[in-house]
Formats: sequence, C-alpha cells, structure tokens
Amino acid sequence: MRPSARIPSILAAVALAAGGAVVAAPSAQADAKACEQYVAQHSPKATDGAVEACYQGQIGNQTSCVSSLVAVGASKNDANSACEASR
Repeated sequence: MRPSARIPSILAAVALAAGGAVVAAPSAQADAKACEQYVAQHSPKATDGAVEACYQGQIGNQTSCVSSLVAVGASKNDANSACEASR
C-alpha cells in the first residue's frame, strides 16, 4: 500500500475509534444537588440537614446519608430515594 493511501486509512480508523468512545461513554451521574432537590420536594422539613447528608451519599456513604436525613425528619423511603439520587 502506498504511504499516501495509508494516511487516510489511519485517520479514518482514529476517527471511528474516537466516535465509538463518545457513544460508549456513560450518561451523566446524579449529584448532591439532585439529592437536595428530592429532599426539598418530598421532605421539606428535612432540608436543613440535606446538604451534608447528600454529600455523604455522593461520596458513597449511603448509610450515613440515609440516617442523617431520617434524623432531621425525612421518612426512611424518602431518605433512601434522595440518597440514591446522589450517587
């Protein structure tokens, strides 16, 4: 194969590989803000403790997130759902 024919082939392979990486990229993850919004909508009386609790959920400490939200007045179900939103 001539060198002039190899360059477009190599560029095409790189473009296809890069396009595949974009398609295979995971969707955006939820964060502490999604958790806080859930608490505000479903357990407004628990919003005072939501920032720290949701941060705990975001870093992977779901147990602390749930127990903190329950301690400030959220129901167990709402706390579980909010903490899931933070992951």
